[in-house]
Amino acid sequence: MSVKDYTEKFKEHHFEFKHLTVLFIVLLCVQLVVSFINKASITNFLNKTQDWYQEDSAEKLANLTSTSLELIIESIAPNKIISIEEQSRLIQSFNIIFSQQMLQHNIEEICILVTKGESIYAIDEGSVLFDYFYKDSINTDEKKLFHNNAVNLYQDVRDELKRQEQIKTITYSDQVFHVFVPFVIRGEYVGAVYVKDKPNFSLITDQIISNYDETTIIYVSLILLGFIAMYFISSYTVKERNEAQQRLFEEHEENLKKQITFDKELTFTKRIYHAHHKAEKVMGFIKEDLRKLNRPDRMNEAKINDINNRMIKYSNFISRVIYDMKWYDPPLQTVRSSIYNTNLNDVLEFLVNNIFKRVSNIADSYSFNLKFDKNLPKVHINEFVVWEMFEPLIQNSIDHGGKDSLIITITTEYNENDGSSTITISDNGVGINEELLKVNEEGLKNIFLENVTTKHTELKKGGYGCYIAYQISKRCGWNLDAVNNPGGGCSFVIIIKHN
Repeated sequence: MSVKDYTEKFKEHHFEFKHLTVLFIVLLCVQLVVSFINKASITNFLNKTQDWYQEDSAEKLANLTSTSLELIIESIAPNKIISIEEQSRLIQSFNIIFSQQMLQHNIEEICILVTKGESIYAIDEGSVLFDYFYKDSINTDEKKLFHNNAVNLYQDVRDELKRQEQIKTITYSDQVFHVFVPFVIRGEYVGAVYVKDKPNFSLITDQIISNYDETTIIYVSLILLGFIAMYFISSYTVKERNEAQQRLFEEHEENLKKQITFDKELTFTKRIYHAHHKAEKVMGFIKEDLRKLNRPDRMNEAKINDINNRMIKYSNFISRVIYDMKWYDPPLQTVRSSIYNTNLNDVLEFLVNNIFKRVSNIADSYSFNLKFDKNLPKVHINEFVVWEMFEPLIQNSIDHGGKDSLIITITTEYNENDGSSTITISDNGVGINEELLKVNEEGLKNIFLENVTTKHTELKKGGYGCYIAYQISKRCGWNLDAVNNPGGGCSFVIIIKHN
């Protein structure tokens, strides 16, 4: 694709205020998340660096203390007679080293751990240290409890220190370092210098994090101001386009309303045509019955009563047709109500005997086989609504049977187990085209769609009978389906659930 093609494709996508707002919020959130992750990474790095530096500084301090004490002790020959003045000087030097280390705010405890017999002693005074090395005596009972934890830790690491002669550091979660430095005099291991160090560099870390927070706030604020400026500029840019688009939408909405109104009127017109066609046929039967009544010499009382009853039903059906012409969607109470008690067997029998069998060419084209269940319950549906539903289904079998001597079988059956009734209108014709039995995206078979027909006609007046039957079945709360029979022909099946 060329650059022009990509440009044209990009122009197809319209950005609204809400799109810009979402884009603005997403970018801002991403920036905040990135800043948070970066801060967490820096904090983690500083903490690890601080841990390493604290341990290193604690070990260097303890090593320096050990080295200083070793140099002082080794400066005096072991067999040399020490004067009182020199003894005082040595004790003062030891005390200075101990006291100087304790003056540092990170040092919490310092001593020399030595062994005398089977006991471990902690020395933190110059006089005791002098007596141990130069008089071979020790007295630390008063200090034993103060360094009890150091003695216990030394017992665990003494063998390792003596064997490796390397610095050993024990760290706890509270960032306290227990450092043991091997104490070697004239090449002989005599004990360990113990330093309890708790270095604290949080001030430096907090300052770095604080400076980073300030930088992040300034950076995010600048980006936020930039986003706001971009937002208002973009909003102003698309404002005129949105106004034109809104006017286009309003015009399109108006056109849609007109189209919907036109479609409703067209559908209603088709419905009136369909009803007029049925009424016209019934009116022909009424005229024929009137002519029979005008010949009383050929009528007996039974025939006259039969004609009168038939004409009353014809007239009521005509009234229903005229009523349906007044409403695009008739009120539900005119379709089903507790005041109606319709016998479906009677309706079907009347349709067969007084509508379809009155056609002149019935003897040569089709016949009926009625199998009615006498236990079929009555339904609370208007009798002539039922008529309007059954009549196009029977007519469909006649029109599309495609076979001479067509047999139309109408069966009613009541199932006491689940309280349902089944009405089946079937024939032995050629069946329904498989395309019409396919189910669309809405779960409806094509045969029940409007304007679907197999009639070869230029006028779009076919394909309405099954559609009307299906719509009426929905208003009645019934289930209507169409299937092809395994042995040939088709069937319309109506299932009624009785409450």
